[in-house]
Amino acid sequence: METSELSNRRRKLKKTLKPSWVFAIALGSSVGWGAFILPGDWIRESGPLGAMIGLFIGALLMMVIASSYGVMIKKFPVSGGGFTYAFIAAGKVWAFICGWFLSLGYLSIVALNASAFTLLLKFLAPDFMNRYYLYSVAGWDVYAPEIIIASALILLFAFINTTGTSLSGRIQFYFSLILIGGVVILGLFTLGVADQPFQNLKPYFSGKQSILTSILVIVAIAPWAYVGFDNVPQAAEEFNFSPRKATMLIVASLFTSALIYAIMIGLTAWTFPDLSAIGQGNLWLTGDIVVSALGAGGLIVMAIAIIMGIFTGLNGFYMSASRLLFSMARARALPNVFRTITKEKQTPIWGIWFVALITLPMPWFGRQALSWIVDMSSTGVSVAYLFTCLAAYKVVAWKQEDAGREIAPVKKALALIGIMASSAFLALLLIPVSPAALSMPSYILLLAWTVIGGVFYASMRKRYNSLSQEETELYVLGKTIASEVMDAQESSLPDTKKPSIGMDGLPAKQIT
Repeated sequence: METSELSNRRRKLKKTLKPSWVFAIALGSSVGWGAFILPGDWIRESGPLGAMIGLFIGALLMMVIASSYGVMIKKFPVSGGGFTYAFIAAGKVWAFICGWFLSLGYLSIVALNASAFTLLLKFLAPDFMNRYYLYSVAGWDVYAPEIIIASALILLFAFINTTGTSLSGRIQFYFSLILIGGVVILGLFTLGVADQPFQNLKPYFSGKQSILTSILVIVAIAPWAYVGFDNVPQAAEEFNFSPRKATMLIVASLFTSALIYAIMIGLTAWTFPDLSAIGQGNLWLTGDIVVSALGAGGLIVMAIAIIMGIFTGLNGFYMSASRLLFSMARARALPNVFRTITKEKQTPIWGIWFVALITLPMPWFGRQALSWIVDMSSTGVSVAYLFTCLAAYKVVAWKQEDAGREIAPVKKALALIGIMASSAFLALLLIPVSPAALSMPSYILLLAWTVIGGVFYASMRKRYNSLSQEETELYVLGKTIASEVMDAQESSLPDTKKPSIGMDGLPAKQIT
């Protein structure tokens, strides 16, 4: 089949996303409930300054990895993210493996955000949320209101995403603005009521371990803390602007995310001189401090900010999960139903409803069981980081002798650093003696998902491999690798040496 005919048959998504919306997708997906709920735990583990330094170092490492995402988005502005880049780096089999684990990561984070909303309601309205007890899972009591509310939230954002990126992108932007505004208000007001804020931060580091260990413990959670910036490549096919801006947007979102984390850690530590007297009998230290310092008004502001963090996470990961499924189906790695798009909005509608279908049962398993899935799925995100950096390292060159590739030694060096950082994150998750190692239930679930993936791949293998290499490249990348190399070679030539183009798009000397 002719290349042009294949390109015409390849289903494409509509270009509707503005730069501000893409920034909001990255930011809102990266900053969720954890920025508001976990600062107390991080301070106890590493001290306020240790936690801030660890998260800023983590953000810098993510920015290094983000440079590789920028390289790949610029060269291949298509949906698929880690799946697409694993195909470039290592071929079809590894692309399927990466896509399989990345899809679980996205799906579980949708469910986790819905569950986080019910956790907030348990703090705000415990009498209502703790009615109609059903059962317990791994020590977590499951009540009917949390299942009903979480399910309603999952269905609501499924519907919003089916209307197209014009609506979902716009609300992502407004929700992110409210999130940033709420954090700034909380930071300024708690700083204002504190007598000696910088003195209150002491001790800066945890006394139970070395300063280096205190920082590294927090660095190890960076892939989880900032997961979501990689939603940007999933939306790359829908940019209505130059893909060259992607790196800047991702880096800006990571820097803003790090500031939000730092402010929430700071206000937890700088508001009062003695934290032990504030949070007794309650696990949510940050919430207790805001209520003690700012009263009901402060709690309302923080509740709104948390809700915005949850909603942006739900919206962002719905978008990325459905685009990943669409990209895999377009490459014939998944059934055709996942590449079905609506005629008017060109939205992968059945991928969106599949995300809803898979995530709806998750709240029934309880918060503890869901946390095992999310912890395990961090492995899939780290694998995607690794393959993205490998692909970027492959497509850029050190020097002029590497014909057909962009000459970008700095980007290639950053990709190499990203490979090492991603490998280190995987090691921290998978090596049992690591401070960030998965729990035993997470290891078991990881093995189970691997087995399920192997069975599914065996059932799809014949269909997946039925496409030729050229056909697969066109469906996954939108163009062949050979044409990409030719474009790169021609772009490096002076205008006088570039071949003239005939009416059919071929070099003039090739026209017959």
